[in-house]
Amino acid sequence: MADRVEVHLADEAATARLAQRLVPHLAAGDVIALHGGLGAGKTTFARALISTLMGTPTEVPSPTYTLVQTYEAGPLTIYHFDLYRLEDPEEVRELGWDETASGLALIEWPLKAGAHLPTWRLDLTLEQTADGRTARLEPHGEDWQSRLHGI
Repeated sequence: MADRVEVHLADEAATARLAQRLVPHLAAGDVIALHGGLGAGKTTFARALISTLMGTPTEVPSPTYTLVQTYEAGPLTIYHFDLYRLEDPEEVRELGWDETASGLALIEWPLKAGAHLPTWRLDLTLEQTADGRTARLEPHGEDWQSRLHGI
């Protein structure tokens, strides 16, 4: 299997379907780093993933100003971070960063976390194209590589 999976997304519905297809492959302790410019679809992906995990359409506000939103999806706590406004990587400690080990962390603007960003994670990069978006899933860690098979 290739290390990287690339998927064409024609519209927002396709972005939501990608999130839905990823859900069965997720486990407690997972970190998904969402990369892409403003308007690339990071929050759209996060909303679909969270709603799917919650089992019902869920209001998922962008955590741009709160920096983190949490959701209880059965036994799994989902932490949705938006680090865009962070000025120093050390600030992630104040956001409950260390509490995510038994939950699922979705991180928008993950490079702002600096050395706090786990090396074992799934990088999902969204880029706008002339006919929609391209999603690139890059696993970091052997377990991620095996779980992405068939996505």
